[in-house]
Amino acid sequence: MSEGDVNDGEDTRDADDGGDAGESAGNSTRRKPVVVVVEPETPGNVGTIARAMKNFGLSDLKLIDPPELDEDGEAYGFAGHAREDVLPNADEVTFDEVVENYHTVGTTAITGEDDRSHERWPFKTPVELRESLSDVDAPTAIVFGREGRGLNNDELSRLDEVCSIPAADDYPVLNLGQAATVLLYELRDLTVEETQLPDTAVTRAPEADVERLHELFGDFLEAAGQREHRREKNALLLRRLLGRAHPTEREVHSLLGTVRKATTKLEHADYLAAKHDEPAYPRE
Repeated sequence: MSEGDVNDGEDTRDADDGGDAGESAGNSTRRKPVVVVVEPETPGNVGTIARAMKNFGLSDLKLIDPPELDEDGEAYGFAGHAREDVLPNADEVTFDEVVENYHTVGTTAITGEDDRSHERWPFKTPVELRESLSDVDAPTAIVFGREGRGLNNDELSRLDEVCSIPAADDYPVLNLGQAATVLLYELRDLTVEETQLPDTAVTRAPEADVERLHELFGDFLEAAGQREHRREKNALLLRRLLGRAHPTEREVHSLLGTVRKATTKLEHADYLAAKHDEPAYPRE
């Protein structure tokens, strides 16, 4: 997942310098994972990971043999608002300390194809890892390897679990910062209590209103001059559509007004046509 990528130093900063979508998760009682980066070579990637942590509600960053992180350099430039807390509070640790104190999850792009590769098999996808960790409240460390080589087999053999991001078979290797962002995004249900997104739960309109819409639609089809067998077919199609769509009360009321107005105009056209003995509109 982090082994080898020619774009490891790529600048992923955006124009608005980022935001903090995960700040409101601070009240969560679950112990959140720490993020460990083993021998990062590029300060910019450290900053990108710190920013992803801030986005998804994490704050504890641990670095093993990191490069110098100059406050005026790439790491702080790439970190967005994480430059204020995540990055300056990062701890420098050893691999042994991580293994001794945490339930560890190693990340890799190169996996074993069967149980003969014990270091890299079995492995979990990020979604499977989220489901697994949701049942356990323990000190957990997500361990990312080097940009060019990732975690080696000896290191993976000392870790408790292995995670890999599914990607295209002909190019499965992600940039270190990208891999961290994808994985932390998938773990967000464990780390973020609230997001900036509004509540999208849909409350279906009362069935009486939906049935009234079906009745009015039938009147509209009749006023439009459709033959009976076509009206029955189109009425059924609308019922199936609304059954799948779960329209809200506002949506149904808006449609009721539109269909009612269209039906009234058609009926008025029929009245005028009959009065003047002229066709109101072309019939089928």
